[in-house]
Amino acid sequence: MSPSAIIRLPVKNIVGESLIWDFRYNRFVWVDIIGKFIHAFDPQNGKHDSWATPDFVTSIGLSADGGYVVGLCHEITLWRPNQEFVSLAIPEADIPNNRLNEGVVGPDGAFWVGTMQNNIKSNGDPKEITASTGAIYRVTADGTVTRISEQTFGITNTLVWSGNRLITADTIENKIYSFGIDSSTGMLEDRQTILEGFDRGLPDGSTADIDGAFWNCRVVGGACLLRLSAQGEILNTVNLPVTWPTSCAFGGTDLDQLFVTSARFTMAKDHLDANPQEGSLVQVDVGVKGTQENVFG
Repeated sequence: MSPSAIIRLPVKNIVGESLIWDFRYNRFVWVDIIGKFIHAFDPQNGKHDSWATPDFVTSIGLSADGGYVVGLCHEITLWRPNQEFVSLAIPEADIPNNRLNEGVVGPDGAFWVGTMQNNIKSNGDPKEITASTGAIYRVTADGTVTRISEQTFGITNTLVWSGNRLITADTIENKIYSFGIDSSTGMLEDRQTILEGFDRGLPDGSTADIDGAFWNCRVVGGACLLRLSAQGEILNTVNLPVTWPTSCAFGGTDLDQLFVTSARFTMAKDHLDANPQEGSLVQVDVGVKGTQENVFG
């Protein structure tokens, strides 16, 4: 029987992204990039909170100080709800036409973050991407920034680990990669393309499950999740009630609830009038458990 998917919060995010499970407070936390909000949702009691951000907000992770590490448009910050954002690092101060995108706390306690050419105008309207100028960086708790990839990504997305390999994606190329990590330099090496050309949407965010597989959101009309082995074999396809799923995470006290964020960016008014669920937070019953979030620092 195919897993069921339901709308849990019709929040109408413009670009919901970077979903995580905050096990400290038993809630999902995520960002709306263009809406400039951080959201939290308790699946047990349905409580929904949100906080405005001073800039486009691109990613979020748990921090060891009890707060969060947050990627804004250009800088990595530390933040606690209802407090100021404290700047920690600016990975590409010399590349003003880029912005941050995917950001995830890695198993080493560093914040791994990708960049891309900025596709958002100052008023939130879309802007065309004309070059693949994105890279992946590793940011440690003391603010040290290390570039670990070549500057060749169109849109960096997906950061999940399988053993000593990093699985990541380039949305524009419609490819998911597996990289080795050089033990002495930390640089990504031995790139292997494990999935390319899948014809439903494009790869966006992913999360790993306890069995060593990972779940990938298929954005830009894909309307589904793929469950993939670490080698890129498609194990399952789950249809969703939103067409632009963007990120996913396992949560709940047993890590057995899979939630998905979505977007309504660039969609026509006629489509949104007919599909008001776009941008919602979705719950999917997949019958498998996830792994606990890593903590920055």
